[in-house]
Amino acid sequence: MSEALPPDATWDHARYCAATAAEIAAFGAAARGADPAAPVPTTPGWDVAALVRHLGGTHRWAGGLVATRADRATGRRALGVTFPDDDAALFPWYDEGGVALLDTLRGTPPETPVWTWGSGGDAAWWARRMLHETAVHRADAELAAGARPVVDTAVAVDGVSELLANLPAAAAFAPAIKELGGDGGTIALTAADAGARWTIRLRPEGFTWERADGADGADGSADAEIRAAASDLYLLLWRRRDPADGAAVEGDRALVDRWLAHAAF
Repeated sequence: MSEALPPDATWDHARYCAATAAEIAAFGAAARGADPAAPVPTTPGWDVAALVRHLGGTHRWAGGLVATRADRATGRRALGVTFPDDDAALFPWYDEGGVALLDTLRGTPPETPVWTWGSGGDAAWWARRMLHETAVHRADAELAAGARPVVDTAVAVDGVSELLANLPAAAAFAPAIKELGGDGGTIALTAADAGARWTIRLRPEGFTWERADGADGADGSADAEIRAAASDLYLLLWRRRDPADGAAVEGDRALVDRWLAHAAF
């Protein structure tokens, strides 16, 4: 339903691990700076403490899958993931899980076969997925603290491709993704500050996409275009920013609205 990310658009494993380490630290700092009971506006029903538990549990789950070389979907309980009962223990628990995840990722050859819910099937996929899982939730924590999140340009560019590559598989737990294709159309996503453009071609049965570098503005070939700085584009696609905040939308606005409504997971 979607094309895999071309090999020349990916980083090496060490760079993914380093970027993940930076986001793990940034999330911890942002969450510590917020009231644990503060609501997270981008994840209704969650407060900051719940956000820390979610991300810390996800780090332990992913690290457990890689450490055990899991060859099938395995739940948190089966991997021994536990959660602190007391909020006072929350951040030491989070920090410990982040260190364990990074140690596991860095100590595992990237080509090692591991079950993944998206196309990939190796440890490298988990390093990349944990980078963007953590970056998106770091934005959540900053929004809960009243700050305006900004994502590193290179991380954001990689993250747009990562999102598009994983969307088809995410339909297993986000059924609205199956409705993305609709009646067709073409959407261009342009990160003008990074010279990157993604072209999404919708089909009744799904979508395809491709990335081209060296683009910095609309060329009129798409039915709709979203143009923004890479950070704003990334946060918009993850529904952590409103389209009216930092993005220019041209062409068929209904097509853009339908994409944004159905592509969240």
